[in-house]
Amino acid sequence: MIKPNNDIARVKQRIRGFQEQRVDVTVRLGRNKVQRFCGTLTGVYPALFTVRPDDKDFLGKTAYSYAEVLCGSIDVKLAPKTK
Repeated sequence: MIKPNNDIARVKQRIRGFQEQRVDVTVRLGRNKVQRFCGTLTGVYPALFTVRPDDKDFLGKTAYSYAEVLCGSIDVKLAPKTK
């Protein structure tokens, strides 16, 4: 039996550590389409988390489930510090 590298509890713990911090979000939409944006991780809930984009005119989805991160559809990482 192959042991999984990640599980949902680890994903939740990692995302919880990013709360109220600026993050870079990469969304894989399929067929080589990728959407990237920066924002603040504003809410961490039992089944999903929310990101408030820096761009006020952003017209995309801003609530994501932990399963999307686990499956690789969404990548969330801390944004580099700006001076």
